[in-house]
Amino acid sequence: MGLTGLFLISFLIVHVGVNACIFVNDQGEAYNTAAHFMSHNWVLRIVEIGLFAGLLVHILQGLLLWKQNSGARPINYKVNAANENSRWYSRSMGLLGTLLLFFLIIHISKFFIDTKIALYSGDQPHNLFEEMKEEFSKWWVVVIYLIGVISLFWHLLHGFQSAFQTFGINHKKYTPIIKSIGIFYCVVVCLLFALMPIAFYLKWLE
Repeated sequence: MGLTGLFLISFLIVHVGVNACIFVNDQGEAYNTAAHFMSHNWVLRIVEIGLFAGLLVHILQGLLLWKQNSGARPINYKVNAANENSRWYSRSMGLLGTLLLFFLIIHISKFFIDTKIALYSGDQPHNLFEEMKEEFSKWWVVVIYLIGVISLFWHLLHGFQSAFQTFGINHKKYTPIIKSIGIFYCVVVCLLFALMPIAFYLKWLE
């Protein structure tokens, strides 16, 4: 779970970096150039297979972990002071993960599939910037994306430090540093992801 989590955390850095090219505000030229490179590089196509495999394994591991945790104590404690022992988002990883899964299905159906159809059907012209611009002109799409980003933030906030702890990196000197890096990572990545639909909807980008 920790290994696939770190793999997906690394992917998000690349993903948000490419998408952040929209903020150059050059009518999508920089972003479309970066997106074209990412979609036409066959090394990245192979990595993409690993990405989907890692995502699928992460989901399956999450379900198995939830089942194991539920089966470990089928009868709840009479007194359960959960707030004193853990954060609410660490106890809600299943719910947050489920929301993220629904969000990913919507995200893939709206952007990923069209890009691949254009690539594998004779490399048809495909302006992903204009597609984003059109989709994020709809308020309900923006709301769905913001819910997805909020879910991602809380999921990552626990998952980042937890992944390192899985590998035994739990030290009074280094754990606070890892937690601080994790908070910085979550804020920057999720803020950039959230600003994208907002910027298009409010017409900051043309």
